[in-house]
Amino acid sequence: MNRDNISVNEYYHIYNRGVGKKIIFKDDKDRIRFLFLILYFQADNNFPQISRIISSYVKHRVFDNVGDITKHVISKRFVELSGFTLMPNHFHLIVKETKEGGMGKYMQRVLNSYTKYFNARYGISGHLFEGPYKAVHVEDNEQLLHLSAYVHLNPRGLSEWRKKEVNFPWSSYQDYIKENRWRNLLKTDIVAEQFKNREYKNFVETSGAKGIEEDIAIDCQTSGV
Repeated sequence: MNRDNISVNEYYHIYNRGVGKKIIFKDDKDRIRFLFLILYFQADNNFPQISRIISSYVKHRVFDNVGDITKHVISKRFVELSGFTLMPNHFHLIVKETKEGGMGKYMQRVLNSYTKYFNARYGISGHLFEGPYKAVHVEDNEQLLHLSAYVHLNPRGLSEWRKKEVNFPWSSYQDYIKENRWRNLLKTDIVAEQFKNREYKNFVETSGAKGIEEDIAIDCQTSGV
C-alpha cells in the first residue's frame, strides 16, 4: 500500500527483506541490535551508549540501565509494537500508528540506524534493505488474528525450528503464551486477551494452518531462506 495512507489507530503488517535476498541478521548480536531498535525507537530517543547496552544483553539477556528510557518510550510513543519475527533475511512486525506520521518516523529511524550499524560492522556500503518498507493495512479482527499466527509461525520456514516456533527467541510468540519479556514495550493485549490459557497456542497451530504454511513457504522461497 501507499505508505502515505497509513492512519492513526490502525494496525499494519510491516515487513522488509535484504536487497537481493541478502542476509540481514548474521548472528545474535545483529538480531539483538534490531530487536533493541524496534522496541526503543517507538518514541524519540538518543542512545549514545547503544553498543554497551547491546553488549550487556549479549552477556546477560537483559537491557541494563534503560528504566527511565523505557518509561519515556511508553509515555511518548508514536507507534505501538504488537508482534515481531526476525528471520535470516527478512522481518515481520505488527504495528499500530498512535500519532500521525509515527509509522514513517519509526521505520525510517529503525532501518537507517540498523543499516549504518550493519555496514560499519561488516565494512560494506550501500543499501541493505529492499526499499523503505512494506505496509499492509489490517482490515479487521479476523485478519489481525491470522496475521499474528502467520508472523509467529514464520520460523517454521527454518528446519531447525519447525514445530518449536514457540521457543524461537527472535519472535514475540513466547511473549503471548508465556511471560511478556518486554512488558509494555510490546503490546500483546489486542490479540492475547481474546484467548484463555493455552487457547492462543492452539489457535496459532490450527487456525488456517494450511493456508498459513503455504504463505510461509512462498515467503521463505522468495526470500531465499
